Amino acid sequence: MNGLVLWITGLPGSGKSTIADGIMRAYPDFVILRMDEIRRLITPIPTYSEDEREIVYRAIVYMAKVLYRLKHNVIIDATANRRRWRELARQNIQNFAEIYLRCPIDACQRREKERQDTHLAPKNIYKKGLEGSPVPGITVPYEEPLNPELTIDTSRLKPEESITIAVNFISDLLHSKNTQIQ
Repeated sequence: MNGLVLWITGLPGSGKSTIADGIMRAYPDFVILRMDEIRRLITPIPTYSEDEREIVYRAIVYMAKVLYRLKHNVIIDATANRRRWRELARQNIQNFAEIYLRCPIDACQRREKERQDTHLAPKNIYKKGLEGSPVPGITVPYEEPLNPELTIDTSRLKPEESITIAVNFISDLLHSKNTQIQ
């Protein structure tokens, strides 16, 4: 396989960065595109409006596509609350897989309160959502994937168990004789 692009999606606090970091420990040749880091460069004072999200998500799909063409393995660590952004990647990248981290919003809210300052993730996101800021699952919809290649219920598993499932999935993809996921 010449390259692989994985989009890890789920509500804020579902474990996207934890899973991405775990994959990197097993496969250090992957490049992680972290939405929180990229957003800071593209929109230094984010508004999280639909128009801004459209620009930032299209940019991340383009970056993943370019890295894929250069034969890199890529992880997109991004909520992507609208299905259309993840589908845009699927349409433009041959070896694309979606990993959905299913986690109830109450568990995500609890985790977000306990989260350490990592990867420039915004703090108190759910509190801000309850105050009216645009937050997936609170004030803006989160559209779950219709047919992800892998779903992990991170509310029922320990982080290392979730990482093991993701790493085994990737190992199967990388070692399969099939050179195209779709």
